[in-house]
Amino acid sequence: MATPSSAAVSHVGKIRANNQDSGYVGSHLVLVADGVGGHAGGDVASAISAKRIAETDQAYPTPGDAEFALQSSLIAANQLLAETVFEHSELTGMGTTVSAILRVGDRIVMAHIGDSRVYRHRDGRLEQLSADHTFVQRLVDSGRITPEEAAVHPRRSVLMRVLGDVDAHPEIDTAILDTRPGDRWLVCSDGLSSYVPEERLAAVLSSVPGAEPAAYRLVKEALDHGAPDNVTVALLDIEDGPGTPHPPRFVGSAAVPLSFEGESGRRPLRLPTLLLHPLKATTPDPSHFEPDGDDYLDELIEEDRRRARNRRIVWLVMVGVAILAIVGAVIVAYQWTQSHYFVGAQSGKVAIFQGVQQDVGPISLSTVKQSTEIRLSALPATERDAVRKTINATDFSDALDIVDRLSRAAEARSGSG
Repeated sequence: MATPSSAAVSHVGKIRANNQDSGYVGSHLVLVADGVGGHAGGDVASAISAKRIAETDQAYPTPGDAEFALQSSLIAANQLLAETVFEHSELTGMGTTVSAILRVGDRIVMAHIGDSRVYRHRDGRLEQLSADHTFVQRLVDSGRITPEEAAVHPRRSVLMRVLGDVDAHPEIDTAILDTRPGDRWLVCSDGLSSYVPEERLAAVLSSVPGAEPAAYRLVKEALDHGAPDNVTVALLDIEDGPGTPHPPRFVGSAAVPLSFEGESGRRPLRLPTLLLHPLKATTPDPSHFEPDGDDYLDELIEEDRRRARNRRIVWLVMVGVAILAIVGAVIVAYQWTQSHYFVGAQSGKVAIFQGVQQDVGPISLSTVKQSTEIRLSALPATERDAVRKTINATDFSDALDIVDRLSRAAEARSGSG
């Protein structure tokens, strides 16, 4: 039977003051939990959940038994979070994502809620096996937006499902998957998956041998890509022969003692009331939770549509202003051209033109203001050439004077002839 090698690494990231992620690797279990709720206790939520779920790190007779145990542990962790909030009201609003895999022989059991991810790297190909429980993923799944649009959507961090003090019976995704020697299983928080492209993840997993060096390299990749959020990576390598599994180990907030202050007395609220309390961070948090209900989802979609309509309106107004500015500039420029006059030739005769000599494509910027009966052939050669090249006038009166001089020149040439 193939044996595993595993490792876990967690980093606070480039901006966060504390690490709200928790990770665990053991003999059979690998998990990552990403706390949400900001200072309301995201670190506490992930640590409590990781320690409760880690109790399932043991051998199971069948994958089905392991699936039931793993799913039950997430439900138990959810209940434990609700009880903790009931005892410590300052933690109201805390929650956590969880992505966990449990090895049973040549099978992998997965349990998942939230937007942390489970990947399998096989034969150079990286495959995401968990589904993000996010608002934008709902939009992608329903065909409302593309995956490319989801990557830059303003609500891309809104979670629709987490463990916490919201739902007494959260919906947990589970699956039993195959594995074989050479597979690498990656479990990570969105501090990695949101900032490092999957092509780069696959390149690291293909080129860096050893679970621990690869895990550290992936964290470095996230930091090099400017990840501001906590980054947690857990790797499980499936190998032929004797493996080198990592000794059971917690990383992130689960690796340090829990520290939160209790209240002097319990709040006079019933547990079901607490379970319906929406998660809201006490300070702005880039990742937050909104309830997973059809009514609320419709409300978010309608809000998104309103935002899109507002963007279109602003864009149309800007385009309209630009068009008006261009039209205004064209009108002003045309009016300026019509304040000029010149004398030129038309059909072999002298004429006064209003405008300028230039054309804009097929559009002429001059028109005949006044025709005359002075034939070009009647003019002396010098005046005839000047008319053909056009003679500028300061105004219409000046143009009339030029025509008068040309008329006299024509008469003089005719008299002399």
